[in-house]
Amino acid sequence: MYLKNMLVYSPDHHFHPSDIEISDGIIHQVIPSGKSSDECRYYVIPGLVDIHFHGCMGVDLCDGDPDSLRTMAEYEASQGVTTICPASMTMSPEELHGIMKNAGEYEEKSGAHFAGINMEGPFISRKKKGAQAEKNIIPCDIGLFRQLQVEARGRIRLVDIAPEEPGAMEFIDEMKAEVTISIAHTDADYDVAVEAFKRGARHVTHLCNAMPPLYHREPGVIGAAADMGAYVEMICDGIHIHPSMVRAMFKLFTAEKICLISDSMRAAGLQDGQYTLGGQEVTVKGSLATLSDGTIAGSVTNLMACMKNAVKNMGISLEDAVRCASENPAKAIGIYDRCGSIEAGKQADMVLMDRDMNVVEVMVGGKIYQTGSNKKSVF
Repeated sequence: MYLKNMLVYSPDHHFHPSDIEISDGIIHQVIPSGKSSDECRYYVIPGLVDIHFHGCMGVDLCDGDPDSLRTMAEYEASQGVTTICPASMTMSPEELHGIMKNAGEYEEKSGAHFAGINMEGPFISRKKKGAQAEKNIIPCDIGLFRQLQVEARGRIRLVDIAPEEPGAMEFIDEMKAEVTISIAHTDADYDVAVEAFKRGARHVTHLCNAMPPLYHREPGVIGAAADMGAYVEMICDGIHIHPSMVRAMFKLFTAEKICLISDSMRAAGLQDGQYTLGGQEVTVKGSLATLSDGTIAGSVTNLMACMKNAVKNMGISLEDAVRCASENPAKAIGIYDRCGSIEAGKQADMVLMDRDMNVVEVMVGGKIYQTGSNKKSVF
């Protein structure tokens, strides 16, 4: 298959008029087309990689149901998210066993590639629990984590912890070579966070949310992450972080270290109403999802919509937003060798967009994933 005269997002983080040759679901080569940018009608970007979302279309990873994972994979692919690493919640150990076993047994049949699991909780801080269930919060437990990882068949890619809690530093020492450790739902100060990064943590979960703010005498986790070069997640749905703060974080961390995420819950793709997240009741009105006490409970959007919002309403360049929604998340969980960019040898996961950033068509593994009905493929 050949894609001709496309404005292709390249590994140098710029768009270039190019042709793409695909064979057996893999990108064979990307060749300059010799055309001008004005002669190319469509953008082609790497399929997006969401490393932190809980659910969509009425289902959730914590359902522990293979049909839920398939529904999630199919919806995400329809939106241009071609690789997923859904997140669990702070559930009881008994529930986590079922969740991880289900994820470990999941077989891809359609939709987005399943890259693994983001284990968000239960090793977090009660003080910064956010929408996590406090009754299920426990100290870091190496034995429990290893058992869950066996049940997940090695698919846990990220584990989120509060480094100030008992046993957290020892957990980092022991597990840093086996999984990406992310600082999350934490009340850690700058010094504690720096120590966690020095020991081997290298990621921050939903930056600015469920952590102390950046303050000039107490820079906290945000300041520590910037100094130590960690990857940081950001939810650009327009609810979780003010656009000015998004711009400030892009200046502080640069587009090299930011991973855009959706943090969506099961209401994503559906209408307003009552839903659940981690066993807790959630009310959705418009773009806002809240617990009964008003706590924000994830988002109701998807990563493609967050990327567009960052560009159209937050002043982030398209080139930077694409990098932060594809390459960086793939690097953060160690799968950049197969996805996250358009270059020879990688999976042919791509999104065709018009000049207004509307998704025209999605390709997953070299196969067209139709985003509409009764239309001729553009790819």
